[in-house]
Amino acid sequence: MNVHTKKYTIDGPVGKIEVALDLPDDAREAGGNGAATARGIALVAHPHPLYGGSLDNKVAQTLARTLVGLNYIVYRANFRGVGLTEGEHDEGKGEQDDLLAVLAHMRAQPGQQQLPLVLAGFSFGTFVLSHVAARLRDAGETIERMVFVGTAASNWNVAPVPESTIVIHGENDETVPILSVYEWARPQELPVIVIPGAEHFLHRKLHILKRIIVDAWR
Repeated sequence: MNVHTKKYTIDGPVGKIEVALDLPDDAREAGGNGAATARGIALVAHPHPLYGGSLDNKVAQTLARTLVGLNYIVYRANFRGVGLTEGEHDEGKGEQDDLLAVLAHMRAQPGQQQLPLVLAGFSFGTFVLSHVAARLRDAGETIERMVFVGTAASNWNVAPVPESTIVIHGENDETVPILSVYEWARPQELPVIVIPGAEHFLHRKLHILKRIIVDAWR
């Protein structure tokens, strides 16, 4: 966790939701919530809560740090039953409602109503975010970009995503075989960026993940 990360709780559909907030350096030094100088806001979703996933997961933290470095105000939230988030695991259905509540909280902050929105997820978080994104699009909300890492295509019904989505996967992912991601991406004509030699949690490859995202933003 970044030493400047702020953790707090907000009200959700079934109780408290624990949220982590990271501000870009310039925004943090300027004071306030950083909206005046930020490029946009971003929400990061973590891996499966029943297998140790939390907002402190290293891949989720890398996504957050990378987006902060790109000048986004970044929020992460613990899914139900993790940390200070109340409720019980709901197989991704109630978790969608929770993330929509977090997004509403983000938009309610001064100056953040019109900022571009980025959604980034890892593993189970990609499944939840794919359906959150579909609901946002149905409601007329614009998403600037999405980043999916370890897309959970072999275990969950991951919804189609916009063509601008960055899909990153480890070559040797033992949790989500890369062939299942190809099968999910193929009908959408989505490129898949493969990190050679990487497994699901991208051990010793997180610097490559960061580089791919930063390069994609140029």
